[in-house]
Amino acid sequence: MHIHCLGLNHTTASIGLREKLDFGEEALQAALARLGCGNGLDHIAELAILSTCNRVELYAVSLDKQPASESVFDELETFLSEARGFSIDELHPLLYQLTDEEAVRHLMKVAAGLDSLVIGEPQILGQVTHALELARGQGAAGPLLNRLFQAAIHAGKRARTETEISRNPASVSSLAAGLCQHAHPDLKTAEVVVLGAGEMAELAVEALRKRGVEKILVVNRTLERARVLSKRWNAETATFESIQEALVRADILIASTGAPHTLIHPEMVRAAMEQRPYRSLVLIDIAVPRDIDPEVVDISHVRLYDMDDLNEHLEQSLAERAVEVPRVESILIEEQNEFMDFLSSLNMLPLIANLRQQAEAIRQTELDKTLRRLPGLTDAERARIEAMTQALVKKILEAPTQRLRAEAASPRAPEYAEVARALFNLTDNHPGPPSLAAD
Repeated sequence: MHIHCLGLNHTTASIGLREKLDFGEEALQAALARLGCGNGLDHIAELAILSTCNRVELYAVSLDKQPASESVFDELETFLSEARGFSIDELHPLLYQLTDEEAVRHLMKVAAGLDSLVIGEPQILGQVTHALELARGQGAAGPLLNRLFQAAIHAGKRARTETEISRNPASVSSLAAGLCQHAHPDLKTAEVVVLGAGEMAELAVEALRKRGVEKILVVNRTLERARVLSKRWNAETATFESIQEALVRADILIASTGAPHTLIHPEMVRAAMEQRPYRSLVLIDIAVPRDIDPEVVDISHVRLYDMDDLNEHLEQSLAERAVEVPRVESILIEEQNEFMDFLSSLNMLPLIANLRQQAEAIRQTELDKTLRRLPGLTDAERARIEAMTQALVKKILEAPTQRLRAEAASPRAPEYAEVARALFNLTDNHPGPPSLAAD
């Protein structure tokens, strides 16, 4: 039984590719549901998918005896390419493959915000949690992935509470607000339009208010959601039908919707600029998939920034957090070691289960023989004899099973397992994953 991670992120793939690979909620549920149907996933017992604007990662548990089994990654690559409609040849050079300890370490770094576009950004921890919830909901995450993700979430929470890695949170949204300040020095007087009313949009509005922006218009598909946000931050509201008017009045527009297609096209921007020929327009697209057609950059007095452009504005944020990284790394090492000890102990569980089953079979056989020779016993007496035999077996097995568990995570574990099998004449008849609830 092994843990695998196949993925790509902002360091290996452009935003153009990432937005095409991004799973929506329904697509995630459908993909995870495939595991239960056995559609080409012969080597995979559990699956979870982490899909955000900066990464698509598949976490899987295999039952293969070899930890670096190519068949597992082949299946995961095929699964991803089919789910998102890409050829394997196009994806393969961009993907990283991690197994066991490397996969565990990577997920913990992700949850702690060390693998984010903005180090320490707060949103990723919620996204990791949501990925686990979705996998559970589709029955794709079993006991091992559940334990792994819970460990990663715990590590992420510790990183944020025990260090200052998230001090002055610089999420993608707050970086976008900082970019607004750079693009429009007199930000207080600027008219800013925020397209969308989700979490990232609200973070953007909050960051803009903190920078002194007074005129904010929230444009959303539904007016109800926009009003919730605007009430909290005292902003104007409008629906998507007003996008054209918003383009005419805006100095800056931040786009952050969950729409599956572009909402702002070159002809819309060109028409707006004709009504404001000498005013520049700054467009900041932090949505994945993108809300703004990249061809708008060809229009005079229009500047467009997307997720990849935010890389250029990270230096200050990274510098503030760099001193905290070693402290976070120490926490992650502790959490990783604890999980790896747990993972190692699982290899001993089938052996312990075999030992108990063998002892129980012997107990039951000898008990039956004894009771046949004592036909005059009452039910109470028979029960007392059975309880005594159960207690004897438990006492006899207590010391060896405790020792096997204690040595499970040590380098000598294979030797202990081999000796135990030889002494008790045991064979491994448990090919499936052991129950994590076994004691």
